Amino acid sequence: MFSDDDTVTRIGQGLIAATLPKPEWTHAAHVAAAVYLCTARPDLHPERDMPGIIRRYNVATGGVNSDTAGYHHSITLASIAAVRAGLQPGLGLAAQVNALLAGMMGDKHWPQRFWTRETLFSVAARRGWVAPDKAPLPFPVALG
Repeated sequence: MFSDDDTVTRIGQGLIAATLPKPEWTHAAHVAAAVYLCTARPDLHPERDMPGIIRRYNVATGGVNSDTAGYHHSITLASIAAVRAGLQPGLGLAAQVNALLAGMMGDKHWPQRFWTRETLFSVAARRGWVAPDKAPLPFPVALG
């Protein structure tokens, strides 16, 4: 759980600048970065900008973006949509992240509630948007 807004801001800014230490790029940090981009950066459009931000970060920290590793488009768009759907007016950044992590997004495997493993981890789902094939998402997804 996050104790202060500054930590969420540091994660979001570190992702954007590709300076966040790789060990800190956890599932909770993914949620924190999405909250930061969706709420604290009106100059950015997460559905449009997050793919490039994550790809740059992966490369900067020694990772790759391939058919089997790195950036995953369907998970990214679904996660942004889940964050947008779960935002609560009046809460600070840390409280927003903590509320999301207390719910469905607290389980890093939450997308597997909606996609079969085969579909979710397909090259098509990694490279582009592939709709869930197990159950519909309970929120709309903006495709960029």
